[in-house]
Amino acid sequence: MPITRSLRRISLIAALCSAGSFASAQQVIPLWKDGAPGFESRRDEPEQHDQWWYKNINNPSLTVFAPEQGKSNGMAVIVAAGGGHRELVFNPEGVEPAQFLASLGYTAFALKYRLFRESGSPYTIAHTGEDIRRAMRTVRARAAEWSLDPRRIGVMGWSAGGEVAALVAYPPVAGDPAAKDPIERVSARPDFEILIYPGPAGIPEVIPADAPPLFLLGAADDEYVSDVLFDLPRKYHAAHASIETHIYAQGKHAFNMGQRSDYVGIRRWPQRLAEWLEDRGLATPAR
Repeated sequence: MPITRSLRRISLIAALCSAGSFASAQQVIPLWKDGAPGFESRRDEPEQHDQWWYKNINNPSLTVFAPEQGKSNGMAVIVAAGGGHRELVFNPEGVEPAQFLASLGYTAFALKYRLFRESGSPYTIAHTGEDIRRAMRTVRARAAEWSLDPRRIGVMGWSAGGEVAALVAYPPVAGDPAAKDPIERVSARPDFEILIYPGPAGIPEVIPADAPPLFLLGAADDEYVSDVLFDLPRKYHAAHASIETHIYAQGKHAFNMGQRSDYVGIRRWPQRLAEWLEDRGLATPAR
């Protein structure tokens, strides 16, 4: 049965009310058992965080947000928060959207990835790419643990996290059947993509025709990424690839899930995402 708009609104309010203090008992999955390759010695360094942000991420991980028992639709979304690759806006752009998606029946995985622009960071954008590819492969390879369909796993990226999502979507990376690690044998390609005010890095000049279906959203007065918001639909159109775009007249950058915005359209934008997922057939299990 389709989810009504009133139920979606109730789900959004409930998710956002609880987002400020997500339970410490949430399942956290390190992407590599012994730490990130080449940086294993740093895996036990403590993260730094205060309120909404995290830094000093040396042991990339996924935090699992599962739907209530009996409400899972068998689909998953990996959520990459923004923060300019200097910090991770983990609560507003990781936890809150993950809880919203879980309220709709999706199993959401909030990603903590390495920050290559953080002061003193030893990492590069290539390491960030390793993290998102490993995250996609981990969820797909272990899909049975959460009763997920490995053919229906998407990625959601916010601002700099949108650049992280682009690193795994363009071009998609197949698995290595000869890899000793079974996780590395599966594809890292997302089956759908959600970009919220994404940055430009990782987006190619030409979008391939088989690019993942894309939901794109942001504000025209965003001083940081408005060019991407207008240019990416043109590239998708040229490729005859599937895209739905929502560009609001005002809202600026980093309005998160919208609940703190003065603009009605921005406050209600998560409903547009829920509708797109439903229209794409991604709100109910595949038959």
